[in-house]
Amino acid sequence: MGFIRQAVRTLPDGRTVLMHPFHISMEGLESQILCRDESDYDFYVKDIFVCSLRCNVIVIMYAVVSNHAHIAVLAICAEDAKKYGEEVKRIYGMYFSRKYGIQALESTDVDIQSLNDDQYVRNALAYIIRNALDNCNSIREYKWTGFRATFRKDPPTRCRLVKTLTVRETKAIFHTHQNLKSVPWLINENNELEPWGACDMWYLEEAFFNNEAFFMKTVGGVNMAAMEEKLVIAPRKMILDNELLILANETAQKWFSTPVSSLSVERKINLVTFLSHTQHTTISQLARVIGLPKERVAAILSR
Repeated sequence: MGFIRQAVRTLPDGRTVLMHPFHISMEGLESQILCRDESDYDFYVKDIFVCSLRCNVIVIMYAVVSNHAHIAVLAICAEDAKKYGEEVKRIYGMYFSRKYGIQALESTDVDIQSLNDDQYVRNALAYIIRNALDNCNSIREYKWTGFRATFRKDPPTRCRLVKTLTVRETKAIFHTHQNLKSVPWLINENNELEPWGACDMWYLEEAFFNNEAFFMKTVGGVNMAAMEEKLVIAPRKMILDNELLILANETAQKWFSTPVSSLSVERKINLVTFLSHTQHTTISQLARVIGLPKERVAAILSR
């Protein structure tokens, strides 16, 4: 039997459902260092997994480097994957702001791509892992990805089960009040989350037909420029004003049977929220197209 992209999994909330693979990219439109020291990387990785519990997604693979992160997840739908990515960004943004006094993630997009064919899944997983080379010379030596959990039969040594932590330890190590008593996660002697037991390695290994040599060959041969264009750059190409206006009018006619120019402020607010989540746009562009002051649009999106 060949690899099947859709997978039946049990969600953190206990439901067993059919899930689909998505790639999530969080990379700033402007050059911005998001991880300045080891504790930042550690927080970001834990943020990825704690938010997965809250948002009912399952992490397949991840990579956190100095100015961006990539995550492959299983989710019921694209909307769930998007909500998850936004939650990861929100929590890390709050952490970064408290620590450094900088709103560093305001210019960081969260883009979702459905991995809708087998080769796309494999190349996306390989691309995520290869991102480690942005920060080091060896994929094997870089610890802020899920790579070291792949094709590994035995758990890492000198680790503790997260579910054995006290409430106080959980808060100190994971910076959360989330109940982690049911997770199979491990932390190492430095209190860093180990990807073994946290990532869905079964999905990744099945994607490569349980063949480690095939996996490594794909990681070594993935076309990084092509995958960056497909997964990162293309989703961020802004729609033109006239194209966004056409889309806005089509949506307004479908929802309210009237063009944008005739909408009430309340309905315009609904439209702004929808367009900001489905299109790569800006506050200024939304203000121009929808006909609201920029300050009002900014306030809507900040909520």
